[in-house]
Amino acid sequence: MIVILKKDATDAQTQDFVRQWKDRGYGVHISRGEEMTVLGLLGDTTKLDTETVAANPIVESVKRVTAPYKMAGRAFHPDDSVITVGEGSGAVTFGDGLVPVIAGPCSVESEEQVVEIAKAVKKSGARLLRGGAFKPRTSPYSFQGLGAEGLEFLVTAKKETGLPVVTELMDLRQLKYFDDVDLIQIGARNMQNFDLLKEMGKVKKPILLKRGMAATVKEFLMSAEYIMASGNENVILCERGIRTFDTYTRNCLDVSIVPYLKKVSHLPIIIDPSHACGLRWMVPTLAKSAVAVGCDGLIIEVHNDPEKALCDGEQSLHPTEFDELMQVLPKIAAIDGRKM
Repeated sequence: MIVILKKDATDAQTQDFVRQWKDRGYGVHISRGEEMTVLGLLGDTTKLDTETVAANPIVESVKRVTAPYKMAGRAFHPDDSVITVGEGSGAVTFGDGLVPVIAGPCSVESEEQVVEIAKAVKKSGARLLRGGAFKPRTSPYSFQGLGAEGLEFLVTAKKETGLPVVTELMDLRQLKYFDDVDLIQIGARNMQNFDLLKEMGKVKKPILLKRGMAATVKEFLMSAEYIMASGNENVILCERGIRTFDTYTRNCLDVSIVPYLKKVSHLPIIIDPSHACGLRWMVPTLAKSAVAVGCDGLIIEVHNDPEKALCDGEQSLHPTEFDELMQVLPKIAAIDGRKM
């Protein structure tokens, strides 16, 4: 249930109103926008009479919400969420008109490799460094990542470049190694690992949630809801392609999800063109289309020697190719007044 308060409602009146509902066993989500304050009542509100709620003198209007994703939906939070990743001068924002690019190798292979790539992508304009330390692979015989050692190499690259670090968490037992990680990625295979999502609601770091390869938009938002309902509202959504009947690309990039999510959700949405197609030559075109359709950022795989990469070399751009792409993307973003 959505409760919109009158503009002249004082802080004391608002807190008293919130306390009343919490005392009755409801959760209350407060969203303060420029034009109004919106309260979202969380819990079983089916037996609540809207007229009874509206009788309070500070209430402007009351309406029921039919969408199952309450906190991730725009009804509870009319204004766009702005998520900050990193600290100090290296902090990067998503959702405020900036279109940050996250770039780096699929897997961290050595300290020298990831530092070299980090320096290259930063020079080209990337604002965050990606790199897998713990890797979920379809085959048990494929390279599984360097684990904790890979995270140490990422932190070294972070210290040398100032780029905030983005990497995937697969299991809660790995969380103890993530102190210096700035943005925790929950991959497509874990999008509906609800126990893991609930634990991500308890951490004090922003979460990058990737869409499952066969997930509907509703299921995607409900996974975000798990994190937010557990206490962490700093969620960035990521479209990385879905599985269809065709096999000419690795996955099918659903660019239509961007305008749709912009309408129904306040959370930033970024695009991963690398996993979407799995083909290096297609990545720049898909990246351009993603920016054109209004995404809040990109995550792109870059490797200094793609042919010898231990993971996903066929979809990784060489630093020179990434640099060429980064010369074009700002021009597309500028069409609707955004910056890279």
